Amino acid sequence: MKKIGLIGGISWVSTADYYKLINLGINEKLGGLNFSECLVYSFNYADIKKNNDNNDWDSTFKMLFKGCEFLKSGGAEAIVLCANTMHLIADKLQDAIGLPVIHIAAETAIEIQNKQLKKVGLLGTKFTMELDFFTDKLKDKGIETIIPVNQEDKDFIHYTIFEELGRGIVSDETKKRYLQIADELIKNGAEGIILGCTEIPLVIKPEDLPVPVFDTTLIHAKAAVEFQLS
Repeated sequence: MKKIGLIGGISWVSTADYYKLINLGINEKLGGLNFSECLVYSFNYADIKKNNDNNDWDSTFKMLFKGCEFLKSGGAEAIVLCANTMHLIADKLQDAIGLPVIHIAAETAIEIQNKQLKKVGLLGTKFTMELDFFTDKLKDKGIETIIPVNQEDKDFIHYTIFEELGRGIVSDETKKRYLQIADELIKNGAEGIILGCTEIPLVIKPEDLPVPVFDTTLIHAKAAVEFQLS
């Protein structure tokens, strides 16, 4: 089994999901008492958010690079960034650390392609929705991405990711609003919905929507398992 390194704490809530899903995935494949051989480097979320709010991605890169160095020194053969937004610097990290960084958007694009969908809706932080680091990976597979048109909807998603979901807080009111936003994307032609933040699966489940739902946490964890067993 190959050893992987998880960059977590962004947030701890989804990092716990990654750890659980990857271990369950290994056990499903190998049975018995077989589980994932992995390392976890967990950041203080407040430090990361402060950088991102100031658009200081260089400082975030330096922090994550040190974390990756720690994981590499421990024997990690690949890096898993346990957050969609951090993939803004994934390619740069991969070049700098000299290890494969399993890219959440690239893996999601493969899943969407397998469903033969051409247009999907994307929900996530403002960085994930508005910058091109995620959507470019989809575009490479011929997939069109749409995001909420209403600025208030984008602000609501961004705010609740950090102030509610990232703290493990889930309310019926927030769930209802997320589903309304997703329904609007479907009305605008989305054939599927990407849960493009690793905390959004807390409020949107596959059975909640009439189109395929792409849980990026689950997809990413599955890719990590496949790497470990390759």
